[in-house]
Amino acid sequence: MPPLSTHDTGVPATSEKSLNIILFGETGVGKSSLVNLIAGKKVTKTSEDMRLCTLKYAPYSFQVHGVSYTIWDTRGLQEADTEVGTKGYLDAIEQAWDLIRDLTNKGGVDLLVLCHKGRLTDATRSNYKLFYEVLCEKKVPIALAATHLERRLQMEDWWVESKKAFDECRMSFAAHACVTGLPDHAKTAESKEAIERLLGQHDDKKRYNMPRNLWIRRVVQHWVRPKGIKESDLQECLRKRCYFPAREAQEIAEVLLRSSTEEYNSDGSSGQASPSQPSIHQRST
Repeated sequence: MPPLSTHDTGVPATSEKSLNIILFGETGVGKSSLVNLIAGKKVTKTSEDMRLCTLKYAPYSFQVHGVSYTIWDTRGLQEADTEVGTKGYLDAIEQAWDLIRDLTNKGGVDLLVLCHKGRLTDATRSNYKLFYEVLCEKKVPIALAATHLERRLQMEDWWVESKKAFDECRMSFAAHACVTGLPDHAKTAESKEAIERLLGQHDDKKRYNMPRNLWIRRVVQHWVRPKGIKESDLQECLRKRCYFPAREAQEIAEVLLRSSTEEYNSDGSSGQASPSQPSIHQRST
């Protein structure tokens, strides 16, 4: 697990400190409130705005204490559900491509933040794997923001009680913050300090990035394909919705329709998934 202070891969960040963050988690865990907490003001869209938005994620850019933040709130960008059929599967590919395109245009990813409340669920474990292991190859630091803790006498007690469950699922984090996203609450100031401490540990020296076509291969191959999906459907999606050249769309479609037992390395070559896990460097917070 990369600590927040270093990366071993990627491209140099800009001279002015900036952070590109993917914020992910289940619906209703408080991602928008967390963004507002970091910004120190309301910057997120209303629920009505989000219903009108065709994309399943929303980027927010703002400055706090001289640091430029871009946070991708990945609301609704979850693992493709095999029950949604071909249309839902192709929609998910387009949404993933939109996110990857925006990330590469911004120079890559500095930090992943899992926004979480309550008990550990299968969906949370699935999202952890999708974003940390698949999208970012375990090369980007991941932090945990535990929310909805305003009723706790000591918010940090939640982590003491919950850490074992995450450890048992082999979900490790380089840092964590226990917060409430409620504005004007007695614990709001404490929460803002906690999330600022977490973000302040990142040194902004390297960003993780890879060519877009390899990135989309890694993500989509992680999903279970719906029955009946045709190579021609994939090619059309990649050409018309993701704007790949015809030849490249054909090559990627062929890769994606290969056996789901294969995985692809960052250079695009096939190889079996390694059963071993790298050692975890857990930064105490």
